Amino acid sequence: MAAFKKTHTAQKGTGKKVLDYLKRYRLLLILSILFAALTVVLTLYVPILIGNTIDLIVGKDRVNFSGILLLLGEIGVIVGITGLLQWIMNTINNKITFQVIRDVRKEAFQKIEKLPLKYIDAHAYGEIVSRVIADVDQFADGLLLGFTQLFTGALTIFGTLFFMFSISWKIALVVVVLTPLSLFVARFIAKKTYRMFWLQSEARGQQTALIDEMIHGQKVVQAFSHEQEVMKQFDKINDRLTKYSLHATFFSSITNPATRFINSLVYAGVGLAGALSCVATGGAFTVGQLSCFLSYASQYTKPFNEISGVITELQNALACASRIFELIEEEPQMPDSDSAVRLEGVQGNVSMENVEFSYTPDKKLIRNFNLTVKPGQRIAIVGPTGCGKTTVINLLMRFYDVDSGCIQVESCDIRQVTRKSLRHSYGMVLQDTWLKSGTIRENLTMGKPEATDEEIIAAAKTTHAHSFIKRLPNGYDTVIGEDGGSLSQGQKQLLCITRVMLCLPPMLILDEATSSIDTRTELKIQEAFSLLMRGRTSFIVAHRLSTIQEADVILVMKDGNIIEQGKHEELLNKNGFYANLYNSQFSA
Repeated sequence: MAAFKKTHTAQKGTGKKVLDYLKRYRLLLILSILFAALTVVLTLYVPILIGNTIDLIVGKDRVNFSGILLLLGEIGVIVGITGLLQWIMNTINNKITFQVIRDVRKEAFQKIEKLPLKYIDAHAYGEIVSRVIADVDQFADGLLLGFTQLFTGALTIFGTLFFMFSISWKIALVVVVLTPLSLFVARFIAKKTYRMFWLQSEARGQQTALIDEMIHGQKVVQAFSHEQEVMKQFDKINDRLTKYSLHATFFSSITNPATRFINSLVYAGVGLAGALSCVATGGAFTVGQLSCFLSYASQYTKPFNEISGVITELQNALACASRIFELIEEEPQMPDSDSAVRLEGVQGNVSMENVEFSYTPDKKLIRNFNLTVKPGQRIAIVGPTGCGKTTVINLLMRFYDVDSGCIQVESCDIRQVTRKSLRHSYGMVLQDTWLKSGTIRENLTMGKPEATDEEIIAAAKTTHAHSFIKRLPNGYDTVIGEDGGSLSQGQKQLLCITRVMLCLPPMLILDEATSSIDTRTELKIQEAFSLLMRGRTSFIVAHRLSTIQEADVILVMKDGNIIEQGKHEELLNKNGFYANLYNSQFSA
């Protein structure tokens, strides 16, 4: 609710942002308004011709057929031209709308690429997807409807008023006096619908997030018989979405009947006033003019029905637009400083001095962390879950910046070098595999697009991935789905390891890199890693202590601090925390 109040306050700002996007296509916008004006003028000219036609029918045997046929032909031509102009106007409106939507989605996706990891970690993936897809679609629908009806509706109102005042200012005043009633009704309903549509959009985002989460974790949900709890959670969100949707639909549905009632009053007032004028003026105000006036009164009130409906859609569109603009305007990742230099000639010298970091201010994690790594050293980081092992990796890669202290690579503070050059210096294999939709080859060459087939095959043979790749239907050109499709977890991890093996970076980060591989394959992978790590600074995060016995330095972490460090045998001889961890894994 607090988020809604904030967004509701910024509703006018959202409209201004939409106009900023529209300014990029001001030429098309001007053309749209021009065609809308021409369409309205021609549409309003037709009732005058119809009124003149009626006045040519004076009575029995007093009908000017030649004049009537001439006017009917003129009406037909004008109606045809009006239809053509409306088609051109609608085409222009479609072009403007979908170009704006293209720009919004492009900026939203670019912002996602630049957002700091703390934003991604704090928001459900499905909720972000809902903003970029569903909310933008709703925004497009409202924007298109607004272009199609708002311009023509507004111009019709002003145009009919002009023509009505030119015919009879007294009867036109009847219309003007009753008009504020429609505006009052539309304004009242608009306030209600915006709130409901915003809540509806928010609930839809939560629903998308839950569905996305459950689809990705379906195996775990079924393995733990968690289906009923998930259904309860889904029903709760679904019921809330139903409630908001019904309220939004209710308020939007009363718009048309309410404005039609007001419009009927206007029409009746015009008819009564016009009939009295015809009688009182003794022919000065003709039946044809009354017919023309009634037609204008009908056309004058019709846009209020349309605009009130458009306002409802625009409320929905603005509510969705405010959510997507929230994403676009999120604080991006702190850019590289103007003085940032490209990190070159990396040998593997890394140091961390008095580093402190926490994800939330009220919960300290890394405190007074100091580490010096020489080129070619293998640094293993071990400790209980939550002690800060992966956090150290995040800081080394600068996915997060330190709160205090500094991290240096080749004596350069990593905050003073470009992120691209820093991350290009690392090869990273994580416990969680990630593969994109595409061919095996495209996934392997992500870090080295120019790699030759010989280089790709050599790297795959080194990691023992070549044997299963060549058994796939199209070998290295086999297309896999999102996150590896039907490949096993071990096969996906082999591909991720091959991807790094192909790049041969000066430094390596292995975060539980062999956790999903069987023991026999793991031994082969360890041989490949030994070859890969030769002469390269390597950071190895592992729970299985058997995989890090050859490390040059083992850092034992607890509660964000290094409590022990040394070689494997040295730490065992100390009979401390590491020895307890090791013995707990290998005790009888």
